[in-house]
Amino acid sequence: MELVLSGIALVATTAAAWFALLYVRTARRADEQLEVVTKRLDRADTALAALAGAEERSASLGSTLEAVPLGVIVAGPGGRELLRNQAASRLLGNRPADALATGAVTEVMAAAAGGAPASRSLELFGPPRRTLSLTGVTLPGGAGAVIVEDVSERGRLEAVRRDFVANVSHELKTPVAALGLLAETLAAEDDLAVVRRLVGRMQDEAFRVNHIIDDLLDLSRLEGEPTVTHEPVAVGAVVAEAVEHVRRAADFREVRILVGEIPRSWNLVGDRRQLVSAFANLLENAVKYSGEGSEVSVRARTDGSTISLEVEDHGIGIPSRELDRIFERFYRVDRGRGRGTGGTGLGLSIVRHIATNHGGDVEVSSVEGEGSTFTLVLPAEARPMGLVAEAG
Repeated sequence: MELVLSGIALVATTAAAWFALLYVRTARRADEQLEVVTKRLDRADTALAALAGAEERSASLGSTLEAVPLGVIVAGPGGRELLRNQAASRLLGNRPADALATGAVTEVMAAAAGGAPASRSLELFGPPRRTLSLTGVTLPGGAGAVIVEDVSERGRLEAVRRDFVANVSHELKTPVAALGLLAETLAAEDDLAVVRRLVGRMQDEAFRVNHIIDDLLDLSRLEGEPTVTHEPVAVGAVVAEAVEHVRRAADFREVRILVGEIPRSWNLVGDRRQLVSAFANLLENAVKYSGEGSEVSVRARTDGSTISLEVEDHGIGIPSRELDRIFERFYRVDRGRGRGTGGTGLGLSIVRHIATNHGGDVEVSSVEGEGSTFTLVLPAEARPMGLVAEAG
């Protein structure tokens, strides 16, 4: 019996030892597996964090590119487009004419991805007509980007600058050449009457040069200082001073300037000197292109918020095809007649700049052979101006 009990005890001890060993091994294996799982979870957390950071950076990059006024297109290896901001979509558009732009972008992108960044200028005839500048940028890993910029306004301003320089040179060359020729003739002349006539001509040409320079300086000042002094200016005072400015030229051509009644309560808001200059230019233009013995009428009217000053002449008029261009610098409908009357072609351009600087406008209506009416529309002083809506 004791032998049996001893055997049972041995078996129990052995079984306990075996179960204990099995438990240790199982626990160790579980710990090992738990450690593996923990490491994998840690890597997953790191990956998720990196992904979240990448998404955040991507969103930040996208927001930044949307705020950029230039068009930006990014493509990955193989040319697959990854990003395009709204500016690029707007500049390239969806119209059939913009297929040319899309093809140009593809070419520049391919060159940039290949490590040879290129630039290209593209003319799109619209409407509206536009000039796009495409610049390729090489990115790491065989990727590329294209920067799209609308340079239409830059090109227009460059054309204006070239025309301006050419026109200034031409306008100054004519009187300077005349002065040289007159001086050469004067040096060999002994007849006192002829000398006096030549001197008179030289004075006229010198006056033309001075007039051109004065107008150029006025125009440069107006463009360089777009802000004006905002103070009440009496309409009647502006008109009276402008009329006095051109009185001598009007008397010389026997042109009568008829000014309608202007209520003393009517005031403009702006710079008195500029306003007088603008209206004097309109009057001078009317006098020069009116026939001798004719009349120039001045009227004023208001709608309560603006005051319109009208200058009407009965001169040669302006062809309808020229009306859109008469406010351009140096532009004259009849260049020969313009030089004969001493004009520089800058007066109406100065008027337009002054009107714009004051938040106003200048309008024109004309019938060729019958005359023209120029209207300077300017802000009125914000106060009651009486019941009179029109003067003259």
